[in-house]
Amino acid sequence: MAEGPRLFTIPAHRAFADALAAGLIRQFGGDDLGLAKGLVLLPNNRAKLALTDAFVRASSGGLLLPRLVAIGDPALDEAIGAALDPVDAPEPVPPAVAPLERRMILARLVAEERARVGLPVDAAEAVRLAGDLARTLDQLLVEEIAPRQLREIELSEAMSAHWERALALFGIVLDRWPEELRRLGRIDAAARRGMLFERLATRWRAAPPAGFICAAGVIDSAPAVARLLRCIADSSRGMVVLADLATGMDEGEWQALGPHAPDPVSGLSRRSIETHPQFHLKLLLERMGVNRGEFRTWRDGSDHDATIARGKAVANALSVADYTARWTTLGPEQRRLAGISAAELATPGEEAQAIALALRAALEPEAGELIGTRTAALITPDRGLARRVAAHLQRWNITVDDSAGRPLSILPPGTLLTALAEAATQRFAPLALLTLLKHPLVRSGAPRAVWLSGVRALDRALRGPRPAAGLAGIDTHLREARHARAALEWWPEARELLVPIERVFGAGAQPLGAVLEALRTTAQALCGDALWSGPNGRAAAELLNEAEAHALQGPPRIDPASLAPLLKTLMDEVAVRSRQGEHPRLAIYGLIEARLQTADIMILGGLNEGTWPGLPAPDPWLSPRIRAELGLPGLDRGVGLAAHDLAQALGAPTALITRARRGGTQPAIASRFWLRLQALAGERFERASALEGWARALDDPGVHAPAEQPAPVPPPERRPEKIAVTDVDRLKADPYAFYAKRILGLAPLDPVDADPSAAWRGTAVHDILERWAKEDGCALDRLHARALAMFEGAHPMQRALWKPRLMEAIDWIVAQMGRNLDEGRQVLAVEQSGAVSLAGVMLTGKFDRIDRLADGTLAVIDYKTGKPPSPAAVREGFSLQLGLLGLIAERGGFDAIAGKARGFEYWSLSKKGDAFGYVTSPVDAAGKGDKVLPEDFTSVAARHFSAAAADWLTGMRAFEAKLHPEYAPYAEYDQLMRRDEWYGRE
Repeated sequence: MAEGPRLFTIPAHRAFADALAAGLIRQFGGDDLGLAKGLVLLPNNRAKLALTDAFVRASSGGLLLPRLVAIGDPALDEAIGAALDPVDAPEPVPPAVAPLERRMILARLVAEERARVGLPVDAAEAVRLAGDLARTLDQLLVEEIAPRQLREIELSEAMSAHWERALALFGIVLDRWPEELRRLGRIDAAARRGMLFERLATRWRAAPPAGFICAAGVIDSAPAVARLLRCIADSSRGMVVLADLATGMDEGEWQALGPHAPDPVSGLSRRSIETHPQFHLKLLLERMGVNRGEFRTWRDGSDHDATIARGKAVANALSVADYTARWTTLGPEQRRLAGISAAELATPGEEAQAIALALRAALEPEAGELIGTRTAALITPDRGLARRVAAHLQRWNITVDDSAGRPLSILPPGTLLTALAEAATQRFAPLALLTLLKHPLVRSGAPRAVWLSGVRALDRALRGPRPAAGLAGIDTHLREARHARAALEWWPEARELLVPIERVFGAGAQPLGAVLEALRTTAQALCGDALWSGPNGRAAAELLNEAEAHALQGPPRIDPASLAPLLKTLMDEVAVRSRQGEHPRLAIYGLIEARLQTADIMILGGLNEGTWPGLPAPDPWLSPRIRAELGLPGLDRGVGLAAHDLAQALGAPTALITRARRGGTQPAIASRFWLRLQALAGERFERASALEGWARALDDPGVHAPAEQPAPVPPPERRPEKIAVTDVDRLKADPYAFYAKRILGLAPLDPVDADPSAAWRGTAVHDILERWAKEDGCALDRLHARALAMFEGAHPMQRALWKPRLMEAIDWIVAQMGRNLDEGRQVLAVEQSGAVSLAGVMLTGKFDRIDRLADGTLAVIDYKTGKPPSPAAVREGFSLQLGLLGLIAERGGFDAIAGKARGFEYWSLSKKGDAFGYVTSPVDAAGKGDKVLPEDFTSVAARHFSAAAADWLTGMRAFEAKLHPEYAPYAEYDQLMRRDEWYGRE
């Protein structure tokens, strides 16, 4: 054994992997097999890649590398090999329970216990809670805290009932969980990892390996890890190398970090500063039983190192709050963050743009270079920012994948499975159905063009209010809808693929395995093998296979409506990584992947509070007070790890930190780390002003040239020779909208799954009243039943919201018609079209109803589901539809209808006072309210129409946009006319 433990630290201003590789080569590279016999324990697999690259950079020729093992790898025993399970091992370590199998079992236990206490949860929520429960259980196992300690906690009266219930439920689940493990013959993965470490330490104490052992960059402070590291440090050929241990920190500040033991008298303890970047290292040293004074600084460095002054300045910036007062005593050089610049952008989009520019600039050769040799990396915990940067780099055909991976839930196979589950849950509501059928994986390849033609036809047919639920509702809608012939011909092909999953989802609660099987088989039918190909598809296939394999272990029955959120919860936790897009000189890392990485330029993105550091994830099972009582890590210990990651990343020769002043729709608060660096540096806080300007200027068009108010002047031959009475107001109030509709032939489409609009309600009412007149002869006792028939098969929301109002208005129509009959009025015709020549054009119209009044004159009736036009509009020459229809009738434009029009009525089905339904008229025999006289209305309408026709239809007047905006409330063509660019400008 050595005289003392062999302990080293590599300061943050040095490139950890390069310094480690250089030192190991110096110590063991003299012998051809010296390195090959060694074993290096590293924190994760990405660190293995970093050290491998560092060995390649440090070697001048061929090199046999030591065995590199990630001690965070679940297959730890396979990585270390015979050192763990030699032939003479008394008993192998039991296998670990599969993660998803454990998740399903815990979900079942949670669901059963919640139901027992009268707080039932669905399967999706049970799986979510089981994930949180599993993480808390792992923390207990890692910290070697026996579950029985839960029973020993004395709850105060102030402890909330919620936490008491959660603690009781947690205890019951922990009591039942060991029984499940015994039944399976398995143990928890965290417990197994600890057992492997203990076995490894025991074996190495008895028989140290022939080669060297180096534990490098490990920051896990778990007791089992600490004992293993102490064993390695005590070995004659072992060494422990930590990253950035603060050996020069003031002793008082070091002791202030904690962990603090309770006061023997009061039982209280000082609060440990878990948010400090050195806390987890101090805890590790405490558990190893070593002192930081025993650590020596690693001798070797590399060309990727920063300055010692920079490292000290960063350490000062991250010091304990009580010790920041000494910043005022530091000299200018001790406060200068040389080589670190900051870019503060307005939005996340600008921040991503700036980072992409900085990465792109790193590829340019420096002075004296023929080709660029610098490397650069973005480190950010914000995966959205990472994806944006990768997308911006595509501008220069630079492909860089995020090494932290992307969650399966946002990748094509994940979105397809979620869309399928959502569509089936919503019983194929139009929006969910079209989202599924348009998914890029559905019928990918050669058949997709034909498939998309059918989907587009279906999209057109499903515009407007939602049809009845289910595939049968789609069938009925397509048979009855206009312009649905193409969709009706194609629909059976898609329908056949969806019938099996509709049958399963419509059967109520059932076993999870049956629901997953229906989902998988339907997805396969829609997409074929393309769904499961590539890294993304394989991840989806593996997740579904595992879920189906362990479905019997989970909640016994699941409501199919819970499947989509359940899948999303599971897929959010599956990170899919692809190494195909790795750039040789650029990289994007998450915080974990960035540990021990090296680059000439390190960019630290997303330095806003809540992002870096992130918000601590709440523990729904154990309150902070209970966690402290048990000795579990505080919820904000991750802040300290994030600070340590930041200090390591700032050790690059050149570093850039970035943030956005806004996060989405609200202002963002700068990270506490950003504020500390800024406060320490003061006026010497270097801003990357040029980069900020480039990010804003890259997509700046330079000169803004907003559109002028459009006023097209088509030639006479392009101007319509026919116009409907319903288009006259549009022609006069917004000539451009008329131009777009009638001359350009552009018509807006209804939204998919739209709420019933006023136009849709009006059409439905007109259809009822037309059928009632033509098929029932206006029999007063038949209208109510006919209106009720319209709601058969309608969406429940329509029935609930509109039916009561419409039926009251329908009953008012029956009563009003009865009074009209008593007065000698009779219905002449309904829904009839006609036309007359007027002012050189053909004027067409269709009336809702025309009655013969008792004096032999005609009354023109227009049904309204909303508010009728005001008399003021009539005075201004608008809303003359009734007058124009009366004019057509007087001139014989309607078959078999003759006479003078003297009655003009709007029958509104909207509410007035406390009732639905009333009659109003734009004319008055006495001229009251400044209304037009009945005998003058048709001539007034003819005069206004003739003037408009002479201007725009037979004349050459320009079709100005929004000529009279107060009478042009419709906005279908506002985007086409670029209204927002010119409307209201002086």
